[in-house]
Amino acid sequence: MPTIKMKQDNLNERNAEFAQAPLRTPVFLNSVPKSGTHLIRNIMRMFVGVEQQYHATFIQIPNLRNHAMQCFHPAKPMLSWGHLLFSDESVIATRTARHILLVRDPYTWVLARARFFVSENFEANLQHLKGKEVSPEALLNMMIFGIHQKAPPMLDIYQFNAAAWMGTGVQVYRYEDIVRHLKVIDTPEAEAFFRKLLEDCGIDMPADWKQRVIIGADRKQSATARENLAVDDDRIPAVLPDVQKRLVDVAMPGMRALLGYTD
Repeated sequence: MPTIKMKQDNLNERNAEFAQAPLRTPVFLNSVPKSGTHLIRNIMRMFVGVEQQYHATFIQIPNLRNHAMQCFHPAKPMLSWGHLLFSDESVIATRTARHILLVRDPYTWVLARARFFVSENFEANLQHLKGKEVSPEALLNMMIFGIHQKAPPMLDIYQFNAAAWMGTGVQVYRYEDIVRHLKVIDTPEAEAFFRKLLEDCGIDMPADWKQRVIIGADRKQSATARENLAVDDDRIPAVLPDVQKRLVDVAMPGMRALLGYTD
């Protein structure tokens, strides 16, 4: 299994600055990996008491059976998070939870995945990718089509971590929409956006919601925010090249449109 190096945040301590109403139902923050998981998780951690936050692990299929009862038991509601792909077991396990699904534009996802793979925060049997022997274009293509027996293609990830969950009662949010509303946090549109997110989680919006969101969204608190990754590599472009955009469209025809990305 890959190893991910994470820096510790202080959001549990910051949580104590606010009065927290008890969580009434389990809430699960699911996401496509590398789609802003830490961002939405850290925001929501400011609205739920630490004692009702499940910090033991990120919920995924390999550990689901060992943690489902603790995460999703309706009598003991918890806020949990993870990268849980669609399956019979995951559907049954999460049936009692309010289920938020976070996705990201596949075009920028390819860049985020590549940046993470070559960072010092990610350890796996892919250390050779951190050298200069692999061109930027080849590295991006590996993120799109996968690496045989080492890393899955993005089609598998988006199919099972995103598309297959749609239409089953999950509430789908886009990473870009969260970022956009954070930039205009003082507007009525941002208030409406975060009010809906909280309502979808079964949480009443408190008067100090804005302060909580700002603290939770602080990129210094995110272990995997771009500027917090230890990346000594200038191969990753800021914008996905046109050829790779077309390759994404070939690899996952219709996926961007399904998720609401039309440009």
